[in-house]
Amino acid sequence: MPDPNGFLRYDRRLPARRPVPVRISDWREVYPPAGEELVREQATRCMDCGIPFCHDGCPLGNRIPDWNDLVRTGNWDAAVESLHATNNFPEFTGRLCPAPCEAACVLGIAGGQPVTIKQVEVEIADAAAARGFTPRPVPAPSGRSVAVVGSGPAGLAAAQQLARAGHAVTVYERDDAIGGLLRYGIPDFKLEKRHIDARLAQLTAEGVRFRTGVNVGVDVTAEQLRAEHDAVLLACGALQGRDTPETPGRALRGVHQAMAHLVAANRAVAGGPGAAGEGRPATAVLPDGTPIDAAGKHVVIIGGGDTAADCLGVAHRQGAAGVHQLDLYPQPPQERDEARDPWPTWPWVLRSYPAHEEGGERVFAVAVQEFVDDGTGQVRAVRIAEVTVEKRDGRRVVTAVPGSERELPADLVLLAIGFEGTEEQPLLAQFGVTRNSRGAVDARDDWQADADGVFVAGDMHRGASLIVWAIAEGRAAAAAIHGYLGGAGALPAPVAPAAQPLAAR
Repeated sequence: MPDPNGFLRYDRRLPARRPVPVRISDWREVYPPAGEELVREQATRCMDCGIPFCHDGCPLGNRIPDWNDLVRTGNWDAAVESLHATNNFPEFTGRLCPAPCEAACVLGIAGGQPVTIKQVEVEIADAAAARGFTPRPVPAPSGRSVAVVGSGPAGLAAAQQLARAGHAVTVYERDDAIGGLLRYGIPDFKLEKRHIDARLAQLTAEGVRFRTGVNVGVDVTAEQLRAEHDAVLLACGALQGRDTPETPGRALRGVHQAMAHLVAANRAVAGGPGAAGEGRPATAVLPDGTPIDAAGKHVVIIGGGDTAADCLGVAHRQGAAGVHQLDLYPQPPQERDEARDPWPTWPWVLRSYPAHEEGGERVFAVAVQEFVDDGTGQVRAVRIAEVTVEKRDGRRVVTAVPGSERELPADLVLLAIGFEGTEEQPLLAQFGVTRNSRGAVDARDDWQADADGVFVAGDMHRGASLIVWAIAEGRAAAAAIHGYLGGAGALPAPVAPAAQPLAAR
């Protein structure tokens, strides 16, 4: 029985972030661990509603009221079990998910203060990690084998589910380390890589095999993979970055895709004297040796989402001289507009990340008209104009405001304007699957693509989305693969994900 007065006795409260001057001098996570007293206080605010809308807000269907009350009563072991019943990697989602569950919390009605669900989640997960993740006993081998291509959250969730059902699972990753964007796309100040390594140790103990440096379709053909395995899951993500080739000056040196900057920075942090917590990393460089470090530079980040905020935090830690972050749209309101986004829908509101309090300037309702050449082929500025954005016949129409143009200094420009789906790569044709109009790969209701025994999940299927959706789709696809292989019983899978074409959503 929950505390019926908890939300009346306690206000919403989060642990204090590490001080800005301290945290921008290293790469450790922004949030320190919360004390048990604070976590139990916040869990006590959960009302265990008759209809817990947070369940609908969470693509995994996490049992939020259950583990909130278990934390409130100090039953941490049961809370860990309840959390892991629906989520393979709560320490990832608790750090990286924007928490649609909180937007759907009943306490958030009419501008209220939703439960700090995400914070409670990560503290439960960290309590389990502190004791060490115990590998689950694996049943007798099924004699069936599954290849998982891609080691992001969707691929890893599916691999764990299938291994725990007794299937032999091999994960193929073209990079030199497992984790997908968790490894090289997410900065350490949001997710220290020790969290990934702890889970990989658990998965390895449960029988999952990992093969890194293997580009399926190049190093190993689809035909070889299908000959060695009874089913294949494609979970290659949606890494095709959106670009602006029509903008004058796009080909100048110093104008890069945001992910190029983030991957280079993550590699530098992981590989040299600048390992997390030991100060600035060695200079980040592209694979061809081109430096892409923000140190001492005027940086312009184009885009207003998570990726842009990650670039902002990296630029601060690399010692940028100044940063401007540009957003095409007008500044959102501070609170939910009930007429536009009624509770419990996901609201359009101003979202500020820890990186924003570290410095830089946000500029709204502007668009780049030109990347300005310094005369040597290097960008020296961006010419921007104020704009209005309208929807006409379902299309976005951007109109520059006459006389509003001005220049911002820019030695490094990062394009963080979204993704166009999964990359065009040899494995697609070899497996007999194609990208749809949105750059994703469609699947039938049984999660199979246009080839028998070939399944697809995560961003590759859904398009660039949330980590919680990736895990949900990985679990759902694993359940479908288990059934395809004739496995006994049924694997647990979320109710929310539906393997329908993106166009039908």
